[in-house]
Amino acid sequence: MSLIDTHAHLDQDEFAEDREAMIRRADEAGISHVIAIGIGAQSSQRCLKLAEGSVRISAAVGIQPNYCSEAAEGDWDRIVALAENREVVAIGETGLDRHWDFTPFPLQQDYFDRHLRLAAERDLPFVVHTRESEEDVLNMLREARQRGPLRGVMHSFAGSQETASECLELGLHVSFAGMVTFKKSADLRTVAQSIPDERILIETDSPYLAPHPLRGKRNEPAYLIHTAQCLAEERGVEFEDFCRITSDNARRLFGLNL
Repeated sequence: MSLIDTHAHLDQDEFAEDREAMIRRADEAGISHVIAIGIGAQSSQRCLKLAEGSVRISAAVGIQPNYCSEAAEGDWDRIVALAENREVVAIGETGLDRHWDFTPFPLQQDYFDRHLRLAAERDLPFVVHTRESEEDVLNMLREARQRGPLRGVMHSFAGSQETASECLELGLHVSFAGMVTFKKSADLRTVAQSIPDERILIETDSPYLAPHPLRGKRNEPAYLIHTAQCLAEERGVEFEDFCRITSDNARRLFGLNL
C-alpha cells in the first residue's frame, strides 16, 4: 500500500516541535510522498526547503487568498522565482474566499489570475482553494480555459455535484480531505462517488480537517489512510486499488517521478 498526500502545510508552526517525527509517522503509515503547500512567500520558501531536504516531499508555491493582503512588495516576484526550482511541482495554494474577510475580493481575483497565468507559463498544475465562492472561481476558470487547457486540482473539495461536474469538464482533478469522512458529509461522499477514477485525488490539508475517527485532533499525513479507506468503501473498490488509482493520478498531475 502506498499513498500520496497531495496537500499538506508541513511548514506551519503546528509541526514545529515534532516535524521530523511526523514525517517518520507518515512513512510508517505508507505515505510515500507529500506535497508541501505554500500560503505566502515565506511559507513557500520553507516548503521548498523541506522538499530539497527529502525525496519524499515536493513543494507548491503561492499566496493563499486570505493572505494576499499581507503580501509585501516583492513577494509575488519571489513566488515567480521559486517556481523555477525543480522541486516545485505546482502553483498555489490560490483561489477565492468569501467566508473570511481578510483580503478585499478584487485583490483575491487579481492574485488568482496571476497564479493561473504563472502555472500556464511554467507548465505546472495549480491548486485551487474555494470557500463560499464557487461561482466566482468557476467564472475565472472559464476565462482561463479560453486561453488554453487547464491543469489543476480543486483542493479539499466540499462543493456541489454541479460544481464538481463543471470542474471535470474544465479538465481539473478533484481532491477530497478528511471532511468527506464526517458523519454529516453524506452529500459530499455522493459527489466523491461520481468522480472518474482518473480524476480523483486525496489529501489531508494538514494540520486541518483530521478525518474520522480523529476529528478535532491536529491532522497529519499519516492520517490520510482514513480518508482513503472511507472513499474506497464508498466507491466500492478494494482499498489497495484505490490507493494505486489516487497515487497514479498524483504522479501524472504533478509530474512526480516516483
